[in-house]
Amino acid sequence: MFLSRTTQLIRPFSTGTLCRQNALAEAYYEEEQRSMQKTVRKIIDEDINPYIDQWEAEGQYPAKQVFKKFGEAGLLGVNKPVEYGGMGLNFKYSVALNEELGQINAGGVPMSIAVQTDMATPALARFGSDKLKREFLAPSVSGDMVACLGVSEPGGGSDVAAATTSAVRRGDDLIINGQKMWITNAFQADWICLLANTSEGPAHTNKSLICVPMNTPGVHLNKRIDKMGMRCSDTAVIFFDDVRVPAANIIGEAGLGFTYQMLQFQEERMACAALCLAPLDNAVRETANYCRERKAFGQPLLNNQVIHFTLAELQTEIEMLRSALYRATEMYIEGNDVTQLASMIKLKSGKLCRKIPDACLQYWGGMGFTNEVLISRLYRDMRLQSIGGGADEVMLSIISKTMGIGPQKPKK
Repeated sequence: MFLSRTTQLIRPFSTGTLCRQNALAEAYYEEEQRSMQKTVRKIIDEDINPYIDQWEAEGQYPAKQVFKKFGEAGLLGVNKPVEYGGMGLNFKYSVALNEELGQINAGGVPMSIAVQTDMATPALARFGSDKLKREFLAPSVSGDMVACLGVSEPGGGSDVAAATTSAVRRGDDLIINGQKMWITNAFQADWICLLANTSEGPAHTNKSLICVPMNTPGVHLNKRIDKMGMRCSDTAVIFFDDVRVPAANIIGEAGLGFTYQMLQFQEERMACAALCLAPLDNAVRETANYCRERKAFGQPLLNNQVIHFTLAELQTEIEMLRSALYRATEMYIEGNDVTQLASMIKLKSGKLCRKIPDACLQYWGGMGFTNEVLISRLYRDMRLQSIGGGADEVMLSIISKTMGIGPQKPKK
C-alpha cells in the first residue's frame, strides 16, 4: 500500500519536466500572480522579443513606447500606492513581474524596466511628498515618464558614501553640481532620482535623494557608454552644472538620502535576482536541447555524462537561488530587515550569472562564440550581475558586517 501511494506521488515528477516547468515557481505564486505573468508574457511575445535583435543592433530600445505598454497594463506600479495609479499589491507581485521579465531575450530591456519599478521609485513612493508623487511617481507608474537613478559616480560606484555631487541650498532652491556615471535610461529619461550631498558632515547623514527633471538647464548628457553587454539599454555619463531645482524636490527628510537608498537597495537586489532566473533557466534548457541534437563521435553530446551531470548541477543551483529569493520575499513582506539575505541572494545570483552562461557556452563549441545564438548574448549580458547593483565584493562586505566578522576599528 505504501509503495503504491509513493509511486503515485512521484510519477508526475519522473517525466523529466520538473525543471523546465519551474514547479517551484508554480507552487509559490498564486493565481493572481500567475495571471499577471501571463499578461507580461503576452507583451513580451508580441511587442518586445520580435524586435530585440533590431534594438540590440541599434544600441537602444524605445523605452517610452515599451513603458507605455506596461503602464497601460498596470505593470509599472504593482506595489505602488493606488492613489498614484499603482495597484497597491505586496512585493511578491513585483518579484513575480521581474521573474517573468527575464523571458525577454536581451538583458537590457528588463534591467531598464527594473530601474523604473525597483530602483528609482521605491523611496519616492514610500517617503515622498504628495506633490512629488503626483509630479513624478504617478506618470512613472502610468508609463508617461521614464525614470533613471543617479547614485554611481566616477570615484564611487558601489561605495555610495563616497558620492561627491552637491546640492547647495539657496533660498527655496537647490543648486546641483557634480557628475554621475553608469546611468541606465539616461538618454530617454524624463527625470532622475539623484543622490547628492545637501549639507556638510558625516557621509552617511549629509545626503538626500532629489527628483530632478532631465530637461532642467545645466543637465548635460556627456557620453553614451559603449558596453560589452546590455547593448539595447542606453547608459550615460551625466554632468550637473549649476542645476537649479526647488528644495521641495527632496524626497522625505533632507540628510536621510543614504538611508533611503540603502532601503531601496533591498528591493533592487531582490529584483536583480528575480530578473536573472529565467535567463539562467533558458541557458540550461537551450544548451540541453542543442546537445540533444548535436552529435559527435556517433552519439548526441548530451549522452556524455560530464555534460548532463553538469547541466543537472547547474539547474539545482538555480532552484536553490529561486528558493532563497522566495524566502527573502516572504520575510520582506512581513516587515523584516532582509539586508543580509538580500545581499546573499545578490551575491549568489552574480556568481551563477558568471558560472552558468560560461559553462553552457562551452558545450556550444564554435557556435557559442558567434552572435547568432542566445547563449552568447546571455554570456555578455549576465556578466553585469556581479558588478551592477552592488559588486560581489561589496555584498561580501555587507554579509561579513551583519555576521559580526568584518574588520574592527582599533579601540582608542
